[in-house]
Amino acid sequence: MKINCTVRHASHYEDAKHYDTERIRREYLIENVMVPDEINMVYTMYDRMIAGGAVPTEEELVLKAPEILRADYFTQRRELGIINVGGPGVVQVGSEEFHLDYKEALYVGRGRRDVAFSSDDPSHPAHFYFNSAPAQKETGIKHVTKKDAVVMHCGCLEDANERTINRLLVKEVVPCCQLQMGMTELAPGSTWNTMPAHTHDRRMEIYFYFEVPDEAAVCHFMGQPQETRHIWMHNEQAVISPQWSIHSACATHNYTFIWGMGGENDDYNDMDWVETKDLR
Repeated sequence: MKINCTVRHASHYEDAKHYDTERIRREYLIENVMVPDEINMVYTMYDRMIAGGAVPTEEELVLKAPEILRADYFTQRRELGIINVGGPGVVQVGSEEFHLDYKEALYVGRGRRDVAFSSDDPSHPAHFYFNSAPAQKETGIKHVTKKDAVVMHCGCLEDANERTINRLLVKEVVPCCQLQMGMTELAPGSTWNTMPAHTHDRRMEIYFYFEVPDEAAVCHFMGQPQETRHIWMHNEQAVISPQWSIHSACATHNYTFIWGMGGENDDYNDMDWVETKDLR
């Protein structure tokens, strides 16, 4: 078993205006999320969020606290959200086992130690994507399916943005502290997400794109509304979006993405909208 953790530092929007393509990708793109028999994660100074992935094949993968946490175990001071985007698998938390099928989620509150991942079938392994944020109290644990989610249908095919937003790990569903996670599924023929664009100064966000065909690509847009930048991305890659940045994308094929947010505000609808005509 191998655990990799890298650290990303926060950047000021005035500095980010001068980044070239290589620097933008180095600061915000997370390329290697899902690697067989590894746990890979990024600790970002934006709201102290962690994003990562675990792909257990032949062996169980145990989620240990990386050095930067200075903790006895991963969830000692943190809450954890997990969504399976691969084959069926099991997340074991202490003595409890939770079976996660495709697109099912698990919320693990602060203080629930000994988290481990395994797959039902090594030839079709689970791909566990996770986000984590600091938590102020112990909140328990809950298995969440799409039937439990707060569902919103948005957009239309004429605007190429017909999509279903599944709010999985939000305060209406689980007793989270600051972490929020959900999954947005674009309908066939739709390629735009999160348009009109928005920012939210009270929290940051991380996007994880999947169900992107090998021959397709996603163009993720970020930056200030009047100073936008873009990053070309592929299947099972993630991107960090600072609180001052928009987060939207268009692709060459419809796709699905997981959004995860952390910050001082847990109101999903609290955002600052940007008119499309005002983007630059």
